[in-house]
Amino acid sequence: MFIHIGDDHVIQSKDVIGIIDYSLVTSSTINEEMLEELKENQQVVVSEEDVTKAVVITAEKVYYSPLSVLTLKKRASMISTISRLEDYSENGVEE
Repeated sequence: MFIHIGDDHVIQSKDVIGIIDYSLVTSSTINEEMLEELKENQQVVVSEEDVTKAVVITAEKVYYSPLSVLTLKKRASMISTISRLEDYSENGVEE
């Protein structure tokens, strides 16, 4: 399944390692150093840093998202709920 993380970015939910509030990331010098290193290696996708609310970490890249951690969490939990639903379509019902 996929998660829309804002700014026309859609990633696979299975690739998400973590979602961190941007204010927490910027308050830590270690995290800031990590992000600067990733930016130098072109592994950070930044749309507009002034509207960033969350940082989404995958194995390949780090995405700055304008959506809050709570919104992203809700989207991720909706996807897991949808994937657990049984198939009640006409093809899945025996007559």
